[in-house]
Amino acid sequence: MFENFDESMIEVEAASILTRHCGAGDLPVLLLHGHPRTSATWHRVAPLLVDAGHTVVCPDLRGCGRSQGPAPTPDHSAHSKRAMASDMVQVMAALGHRRFAVVGHDRGSYVALRLSLDHPSLVAALSLLDCIPVSEHLDRADSRFATRWWHWFFYAQPDLPERAITADPSSWYRGDPAFMGVENHREWLTAIHDPDVVRAMLEDYRAGLTVDADHERADRAQGRTLAVPVQVLWSTRDDLEELYGDPLTIWRAWAPGVVGHGIDSGHHMAEQAPHHLVDALLPFLASAERWDSVQ
Repeated sequence: MFENFDESMIEVEAASILTRHCGAGDLPVLLLHGHPRTSATWHRVAPLLVDAGHTVVCPDLRGCGRSQGPAPTPDHSAHSKRAMASDMVQVMAALGHRRFAVVGHDRGSYVALRLSLDHPSLVAALSLLDCIPVSEHLDRADSRFATRWWHWFFYAQPDLPERAITADPSSWYRGDPAFMGVENHREWLTAIHDPDVVRAMLEDYRAGLTVDADHERADRAQGRTLAVPVQVLWSTRDDLEELYGDPLTIWRAWAPGVVGHGIDSGHHMAEQAPHHLVDALLPFLASAERWDSVQ
């Protein structure tokens, strides 16, 4: 797994970030994992992007996997997407990358969105997988959403979710090595059995319903939009399209030029449909690189 990739623990302002990186392409690509995965979720995608000529950087988000982060704060800001985005800016700077593309999946897509809004001069292209903004979910929440995505509200409760998950993490998350890949599964299994990792993952959700949603609503009130090329991809065997119809309709308020489509996959498309995902990413990254070169 990640053959020929270097592995570094990069110290940033408030965290230590485990980072895998490889390649020497002109446009670095930062891959941000979702819940409850680690950077190892990209083990089938990252080498394909390197083979296509890209530099690829795969970090564990703060508190996840082998990365370490600060203790939780009462307002959950220590695990906000703004804090995680700042980590990623520092990681990329430490690796010598001043401008880069960002691909985020699931919870990592919220970090990618925040990074692009807070640091627009650094982001050359943005690809968001299986998501709409947190605030858009909350503003549209109905009984279908609450039934399907009940875990958002359960994870926001104090202490109880930690007790439930750490009692039997393997049964709670139910990973399959045949589906994930043996080494990815082994790394994930170690992570979910670490109570500090579980706490950090839950703090991410608590931040989502509070400080992160507040940040997004402030962006909308100010009329902020994404000025870089934006791609949105979603798993057709997941429920995003079923809940909201065409996700691009929602994203156009945030990125008027957004492009994208569904991919025949379940939720973890980097593990289930890596070739289809890379086939969608490469032309988008190429067009974004051309766009960036004339700006």
